[in-house]
Amino acid sequence: MDISCTINRKTFSVKIVECCSFNATVMLEMLRGKRMLFVGDSLNRAQYVSLLCLLHRAMPEGSTSFETVDALSIFRAKAYDATIEFYWAPLLAESNADDGVEHQLNDRVIRGAPMDRHSRFWKGADVLVFNSYLWWMTGDKIQILRGADNDMSKDIVEMGAEEAYRLVLHQVVRWLDGNVDPKRSRVFFVTASPTHATGQLWGDEAEGSNCHGQTKPIADASYWGSTSRAMLRVTGEVLAASARVPVGVVNVTQMSEYRRDAHTQVYREQWAPPTKEQLADPKSYADCTHWCLPGVPDAWNELLYWKLFFPANDQAL
Repeated sequence: MDISCTINRKTFSVKIVECCSFNATVMLEMLRGKRMLFVGDSLNRAQYVSLLCLLHRAMPEGSTSFETVDALSIFRAKAYDATIEFYWAPLLAESNADDGVEHQLNDRVIRGAPMDRHSRFWKGADVLVFNSYLWWMTGDKIQILRGADNDMSKDIVEMGAEEAYRLVLHQVVRWLDGNVDPKRSRVFFVTASPTHATGQLWGDEAEGSNCHGQTKPIADASYWGSTSRAMLRVTGEVLAASARVPVGVVNVTQMSEYRRDAHTQVYREQWAPPTKEQLADPKSYADCTHWCLPGVPDAWNELLYWKLFFPANDQAL
């Protein structure tokens, strides 16, 4: 998978609070008879896979199954009558990037409303974990398709990324308020996962420098890379306005900003073999977006675990 390292694997962790360290058995008991669903992009899928790995060690041998049907992946923990699922929806709203494999598109076209095509898979989940950020950050306008017509090429208006992002998050909040019972379900939103594609941001002036070859985290506690603060503000403002269903924000951005050393770099599974030119200059094809597993997404799941079990202490993280 594109989120795992094939060589030079390292184990990274963040110590949160000793008494609240991730406990796979406790987590599985909490999920007994329930359905947990991750919704978002490949970064959210990395967190999903990380969670499966963290939980798998506590499951009886032969008691699990895994299947993928189109955009939905389903892991079954049979001994606990639980499912942990991932649904591919990188922009949350219906878009031209919804194909689980063929989705490398430069132009973003999303449907303004409704969101029925995706949200029908979200109904009934006991724990929902959303993310959406990277796919908005193309630098181009986002094209918004109005109406419910199946034709994704007409009646289009353009919006800036922040405006379009706000529109879609409001749709998600409205859907939550109308379809989720806060007495039985929990909802979370994971903030932006940083990239480390430009070494100049942390003071490396070498031409083309990026995450490739990095072996240590950034030591400057005040470091902030290219992650859009404006998009994070939109996230906070919209989710805070949820009238009926509380949305717990899992803020992974700052802690991940330091981890220039934890990306898959050139060790991920490649869609195509590197060319001779790329092999001669590894930083030219280094993946500075996705993370090694074990790695940073494990720490994200530590935060998610905290918020699941200690919601009264949300403001501490």
